[in-house]
Amino acid sequence: MRFVGQRETGGPEVLQIEEGALPSAGPGEVLIRVMAAGVNRPDCFQRAGFYPPPPGASPIIGLEVAGTIAAVGKEVTDWQVGHSCCALVTGGGYAEYCVAPQETLLPIPEGMGFTEAATLPETFFTVWSNVFQRGQLSNQETFLVQGGSSGIGSTAIQLVSALGHRVFATAGSPEKCAFCETLGAERAVNYRQEDFVAVIKSLTDQRGVDVILDMVVGDYLPRELKLLKDGGRLVIIAFLGGSKVQVDFAEVMRRRLTITGSTLRARELEFKKRVRDELLNHAWPLLSQGRINTHIYQQFTLDNAAKAHAVMESGRHMGKLVLTVA
Repeated sequence: MRFVGQRETGGPEVLQIEEGALPSAGPGEVLIRVMAAGVNRPDCFQRAGFYPPPPGASPIIGLEVAGTIAAVGKEVTDWQVGHSCCALVTGGGYAEYCVAPQETLLPIPEGMGFTEAATLPETFFTVWSNVFQRGQLSNQETFLVQGGSSGIGSTAIQLVSALGHRVFATAGSPEKCAFCETLGAERAVNYRQEDFVAVIKSLTDQRGVDVILDMVVGDYLPRELKLLKDGGRLVIIAFLGGSKVQVDFAEVMRRRLTITGSTLRARELEFKKRVRDELLNHAWPLLSQGRINTHIYQQFTLDNAAKAHAVMESGRHMGKLVLTVA
């Protein structure tokens, strides 16, 4: 098969097409003939040498795919050769064939093609597990996502809004803010021009929000604590602004705030299966009904994975990037 490999770590230019043997499906796994693969920022981190795959994972970059099942391993139930699916994987996505555990397989939502479906698993698993499980967003609580025009951000805005919550976002340009608001954000704040704490406080009668999904950290964190309601939860999934910051924990204690974070890739399959099952119950019907849509900024062929990474790292995209494989 053809796949995107790299002989060294570095910039997008180190990515190149290589050829190698097809992987084989082990017990509880399926082999997917990949039609499309999503591109995510962790892919860039892995290429640069900062995010190595967990033990046992494929060294090939790529965390989400869509395609048809070419083979099934022993102990696989409910899935057969020829079935269409999308899947969260721990690696191997930028290839013509990819192995996935049955616990992370999802049907393609009604009305979607492979290209759209390939952009779903990584962001939906991430948003659901962090916003609704770890952040425990519920009832009529309010929500803020930093970086609302990103793949994670655009998914979070749509899903949280569709489930009946007030949603706010930040983004870095008027165009990106407008994009966030078309997705369902009540207000998107241009962080280059406005104080997101002051703006969102004014829109919530100075109460603030219950849950914040943060990919920045750095000097954002103290401001985010001021924006949280008493008992609020700050959930961290990346630290593009730096991982070290000073925090006044007297405020955390006095106002009963929660600061938490997580990574997804190395989590156990039983955890991922629980997330998958909840997505099937709560998010996949919204996708099939068209209440949530995919937003693909640009498509690339497998041969142009380096160009996709360059666009990702430029920060100019809104929504998702995807590789068409077959």
